[in-house]
Amino acid sequence: MRDRGFETGTAAAPLGRWRRGAIRPRRGRQTAHGPLVLKLGGSLLQLSGWPSLVRELVDSPGQRAITIVVGGGPVVDGLRAADAAASLPGEDWNGLLHGLAIDGMRLTARLVAGAVGLPLAEEPAAEERGGRIVLDAVAWLSHVDRLGSLPAGWQVTSDSIAASVAAAAGCELMLAKRVPPPPCPADGRLLESLSAAGWVDDHFPVAAAGLPAISWAAPEGAFHTAPTRASRGLDIPDR
Repeated sequence: MRDRGFETGTAAAPLGRWRRGAIRPRRGRQTAHGPLVLKLGGSLLQLSGWPSLVRELVDSPGQRAITIVVGGGPVVDGLRAADAAASLPGEDWNGLLHGLAIDGMRLTARLVAGAVGLPLAEEPAAEERGGRIVLDAVAWLSHVDRLGSLPAGWQVTSDSIAASVAAAAGCELMLAKRVPPPPCPADGRLLESLSAAGWVDDHFPVAAAGLPAISWAAPEGAFHTAPTRASRGLDIPDR
């Protein structure tokens, strides 16, 4: 599926205290009433008053069923820093860190569920109930060898995990991050461009390839600051 490029400013639309835009717009008869996977960047949890900010975003899409996948944020940032300091090579080490990073997502998921008053669940919200849940990514990945389908390493973050959840459920994905996406060329390789800029992880173009629609949201007043390749993994503001 080929995606058009966009300029962040012209794609943005206000939504209370959030800006939002389309990365892959809906096509044909797709509507805004189907289930949604909302990836919540972990660094958003460091913003003052973040529970009300998250609640505003969750409540905005009407009666849609929403599954929230929370990034590891500062919990996983600590693991990245420890990994960089250790400088240990090998698949076993990478696999250990990969598993620990996913375990960290369970901590932030429990935090968000408690702060915004939503249940923690092992499977996505059911469309017919129009429910809203926070996904326990550890439990979801443990079923049907879902974890084994993802590469083990820092090339996979909550971005790709959220895309995998959306793909398995056949629903749309919204990426809520601390900064909006950077402008990208209209060359049909938008997801690859966003990955190269560090706004999503390296595996995301593969994980999100078949999704019907992808959108983004960022708090008002946020401006994109593209991380360098040298700094990736240590100070990216949205993982």
